[in-house]
Amino acid sequence: MKPTETAARGADPEEPPGEVTTSERGGPGGPAAPAPDLGPADPPAEPAGGVLSAPYRALTLGCVATVLLIAFEAMAVGTAMPAAADALDGVSLYAFAFSAFFTTSLLGMSVSGQWCDRSGPLSPVLAGIGTFALGLLLSGVAQSMWVFVAGRALQGAGGGLVIVALYVTVRLAFPERLRPAALAAFSASWVVPSMVGPVIAGTITEQLGWRWVFLGITVLVVLPLAALVPALRRAASGPPEGASRTLDRRRLQLAVAVAVGAGLLQYGGQELRWVSLLPVAVGLALLAPSAARLLPAGTFRLRRGLPSVIALRGVMSAAYLATQTFLPLLLVTQRDLSYTQAGLSLAASGATWAVGSWTQSRAWAEPHRFALVRGGTVAVTVGVGTTPLVLLDAAPVWLPMVTLAVGAFGMGLVISTVGVLVLRFSTPKEAGGNVASLQLCDSLSNVVMLTAVGSLFAALGGDATAAAGHASESSSAVDTAVGPGAFAAVYAAAFTMALLSIVVGGRLREREPAGAGLRGAT
Repeated sequence: MKPTETAARGADPEEPPGEVTTSERGGPGGPAAPAPDLGPADPPAEPAGGVLSAPYRALTLGCVATVLLIAFEAMAVGTAMPAAADALDGVSLYAFAFSAFFTTSLLGMSVSGQWCDRSGPLSPVLAGIGTFALGLLLSGVAQSMWVFVAGRALQGAGGGLVIVALYVTVRLAFPERLRPAALAAFSASWVVPSMVGPVIAGTITEQLGWRWVFLGITVLVVLPLAALVPALRRAASGPPEGASRTLDRRRLQLAVAVAVGAGLLQYGGQELRWVSLLPVAVGLALLAPSAARLLPAGTFRLRRGLPSVIALRGVMSAAYLATQTFLPLLLVTQRDLSYTQAGLSLAASGATWAVGSWTQSRAWAEPHRFALVRGGTVAVTVGVGTTPLVLLDAAPVWLPMVTLAVGAFGMGLVISTVGVLVLRFSTPKEAGGNVASLQLCDSLSNVVMLTAVGSLFAALGGDATAAAGHASESSSAVDTAVGPGAFAAVYAAAFTMALLSIVVGGRLREREPAGAGLRGAT
């Protein structure tokens, strides 16, 4: 799909130019004089001010409150999960509680994209928040691990519905000049939860019990609903002009195939047995062709323009998530830090991510979108590549706090810019589907990357469960269970993906004939 010049500028290509419809008469009962040729009418002036100015304040705060809720759940669940698995006698299903969220979010994103394109973002937001809350409630009252996993699956489906709808809201309700700032506000919403979420969740788990981590968030769902729904109904309640009202059943079937395939891939990847190759093979057979049909043509081939924009999101997310996921375990097992100390290594990254996102939202950055992407991919590669140096005894234990902060700044620059570019390369009726593809590529890359490095980690002697006994075992016992070679392999894979992001980042601009317009030029 190639954007038109009007789409690149953020205008609605379906909007016809204004026409002069009034006429002057030569007198009572006289013949109508031809209307003067005034040319196309000027478009209505958009309100001045930023995302917190009066016309946009309620919508911005509602979107931010919704993202805050999802972000806090994401940060808190990791702290409460071990206690939940132990209480429900479901440690063997521990990984399913995470994979269920990712796999159903893939389906939720695809459904939300079509839903938004057909009727606007209001209905997907309401359904998504309701499903998310139901999942929290189900996990909070679960009496078995399988019920808990089912609750996590509902949370993933609801989160997938909401996140795509919020991106479409930015496309429909905010002028192009404010979209970078709106997306930056989404990224900034993760800062506080990333810094205090684990601490709050840990305290609640110890003082009240793990169930209240989930039940407490369920009660908070009413806050974003109260703030967002009225503003969303006013600003973006209807379908985009020219949107199709026909449900694409084939696309939904492909989304189901991707979700099932991703689940089988994760299930097989957890077991280091020959029989595990069967679910892995079936999962890949379902996932690969279905994903290729769901994503824009040329995404896997890194075709210039929109396909590479979407591919970049997946490549960068995979590299950074793998780096961040294994860092606390590395610091605990290889540098003998406590869990609290290891968790502090992630604290600065939330703030620098927000700084990077804020930087790309400034007015001066608009003509330099592609340069920002190049700089961001380099920063991520530097951060990912230098983080494993902490494996060396000579390196200070605080080194990852610095390296991960550098990488997070690059992520803030690129992820928000990628969102801006996807919206720019999309007509209003295509925005939902393209945003869904962006989120789907992100989640799918994370699932595949974590499955691959997790299997590699286990095959090379890494035992993630060994760290759980760190509080009661000696440091030497844990160190022998998890060797540095396993971590080195994980970070080598992450570094390779980060290097690939630099290559993909150079393919975002479409090649065009001279004088073809402003498409993709800024």
